[in-house]
Parts: sequence; structure tokens; C-alpha cells
Amino acid sequence: MEIPDYDKALYYTLWGQWDELLVLMVRTNDDMLSKKIQLFLHAYHYSSEQAKIIESHDELLYYIDHAMKYTPPVAMEV
Repeated sequence: MEIPDYDKALYYTLWGQWDELLVLMVRTNDDMLSKKIQLFLHAYHYSSEQAKIIESHDELLYYIDHAMKYTPPVAMEV
């Protein structure tokens, strides 16, 4: 069973797993998700403005939420 990129992105973002988020940024087929991750990680590592970090974090979460609404759920096989 493959976990969708949006679920991974949400998990990594909420738990602060930036290395895994970076790997996902490179591997995902969703260019917009990749760009949102890139902007957040760049702000997190290089910005001295906390407001910019929070804004890019929120934009990433909003995009993930939006994309998950249009992605069919994964069903587990028993």
C-alpha cells in the first residue's frame, strides 16, 4: 500500500521531519506541492523573520489540505 504524498507531507510537516520533507519535495510528481515545500524549508532555514516562516508553513498546510480534498482516500485491503 502506497501512502499518498499529501499524507506524507502533512505528517512530516506536523512532526518537524524536515529531512523527510526535503526528500518528498524531490520525489513528488506534484509541482505545486514541491514548490510549497521548497518555500517553507527555505524560509525555515534562512529567514530571520518569524512571520515569513509562519506564513510559508501555513501556505504549505493550506495547500496540503486543499489537495487532500480532491484525492481519493486509500483503502486498506484486509
